[in-house]
Amino acid sequence: MRKDATVVSSLFLAAALILPAVNSWTAEGHAPRSAPPDAVQEAQTPRDVPQNRPEQQKGNHDQSDLFSATKAEPSSTAFRNQPDEGKTLGFEFYRDPLDAKKPMTTFQEVRQKDVAEKPKVMETQRRLLESRYDLRPRLSPDVRMSRGKPVAVGPTARLGEGTSWEKLAALPPAEIRSRNLFPYPPLPHPKQVNGGQVFPQMQIDMFPRLQRFDVDFDLPEPFLPEFPPAIFLQNRPELGDVSRGEVVSINNYYRLFKNLLTPVQLDGLRMLVTPFPQEEFNPTDDRKSDRPSLGVACFDCHVNGHTTAQFHLSPDIRPQERRFRLDTVSLRGLYNQQIHASKRSLRSVEDFSEFEQRTAYFNGDEIHAAKKGMNVISRVQVAHMAQMQNMFDVPPAPKLDPAGYLASERASQAELAGQKVFFGKGRCGTCHPAPFYLDQQMHDLQLDRFTREPGDGPIKTFTLRGIKESPPYLHDGRCLTLEDTVKFFDLVLGLRLTQEEQDNLVAFLRVL
Repeated sequence: MRKDATVVSSLFLAAALILPAVNSWTAEGHAPRSAPPDAVQEAQTPRDVPQNRPEQQKGNHDQSDLFSATKAEPSSTAFRNQPDEGKTLGFEFYRDPLDAKKPMTTFQEVRQKDVAEKPKVMETQRRLLESRYDLRPRLSPDVRMSRGKPVAVGPTARLGEGTSWEKLAALPPAEIRSRNLFPYPPLPHPKQVNGGQVFPQMQIDMFPRLQRFDVDFDLPEPFLPEFPPAIFLQNRPELGDVSRGEVVSINNYYRLFKNLLTPVQLDGLRMLVTPFPQEEFNPTDDRKSDRPSLGVACFDCHVNGHTTAQFHLSPDIRPQERRFRLDTVSLRGLYNQQIHASKRSLRSVEDFSEFEQRTAYFNGDEIHAAKKGMNVISRVQVAHMAQMQNMFDVPPAPKLDPAGYLASERASQAELAGQKVFFGKGRCGTCHPAPFYLDQQMHDLQLDRFTREPGDGPIKTFTLRGIKESPPYLHDGRCLTLEDTVKFFDLVLGLRLTQEEQDNLVAFLRVL
């Protein structure tokens, strides 16, 4: 009886600690600030001016339909006797929007259809997410990211009726698959047929040019990284976070970094904050932004050299329905990484940057990139970009020694026990060895053993340094918290970890 009372008291205490953490992050203490001027938005938006001069007035000729392709006069009357009267009646790549169902489809028609579908698209995604997860955030009262955002606590996955984690761990993969019980199936893009880069609302609030008319971001903000994220430079470690609480953009990069970076690095940063045409943000009718756009910058996705969980589709797979959702990864610690891209295994950041610029960012498609404005940058500028990207460091981990292991005098018992699980029973260290906690390899988890999807094949290992600041987890973000991630691998690897071992493992991951 006394034990039960103690448990109840502990639960009330935990609730008392967690609820203020939730309120402090979502209430008046973090009210949204007004967005600063966006130089890119201003550059691509013409201003209204008085129509006073005669040459500004539009006449009947200006407003006629003579400019339509269907009104063009043929160069020869003999075409009347030729097939299709000499006209191209089918789809024209350069003119018609991507995935148009008929030739001569206009941007207005595409937009109208997408806008009409959007409420149903997002409601369908919301119902899917709520069927899989408990999306009510539980925030840690004491674990925070570098700039103070509390870390969300899990697990969030919903289990099937009558199922517990213990029962699930005891089932063979084939039975989990046949009964459709796996709690972490692939997380889909809200609108697969359009796909493409989707930005979280907190970023759109600051940069409205990143708003799409066809789809919105789908995960709640408490499960995302900080915005703005901290910035750590490996050439100036004594400075700690150098972001100064700002989102680095074309507006402020020079002011923030002219005294911290070399001229080469600063020029690389200039390239990283310069927008170029992207599949969904460009001047053509293929775009998903209301107005024609200069595009997006590398740092629109890799905010402050990190991420705020923007997602798109894997560029490495076709057809469209076979592609999978892919989260933006952090650039922190890039200097220690030998392969890049989830599946392509590109061997230098120079090759990666050049390839993505040439293919309209993460679409693996030079054909459509050429239509939107393929950006072929010189190898000199590519090298400058790489110099800058290699400056981003992982957050400090004061409890780790130089070899990447816990210093026993600075670590808690739970963290030390978690390290033992990590390198022992948990088998985490097989793919994530110290000191940087990645093995420069690609691994296939063979998830088709558990789900009815075909599996993803080999995916590169990501570093676990600073991992608590990069939710959600796995390549598609299907694990919203570190607790979910530990549950995922406990099932996939058949570890049968006890709940205490899992809790300790999470405690260790949080200090990496």
